[in-house]
Amino acid sequence: MLKLIIAGLFFTALASLAAGLYFLLRDQQDSTRLLTSLKFRIVICVLLVVVIVYGFWSGNLTNQSPWGQIHS
Repeated sequence: MLKLIIAGLFFTALASLAAGLYFLLRDQQDSTRLLTSLKFRIVICVLLVVVIVYGFWSGNLTNQSPWGQIHS
């Protein structure tokens, strides 16, 4: 379930990025939709980082890389 939330937040951030590009290219100079898109993307990315940190802290996400398994 946690991986689905992470994927959803990631794709939402990508959609906001695409919307920001569209607003940058098509909107008039006095429009605030680009700034609103940026604010939304920042909030989504902060939530994404918080969910990932929570996933590692709770043990729901683990490091599967070979170099992460080496213990001294």
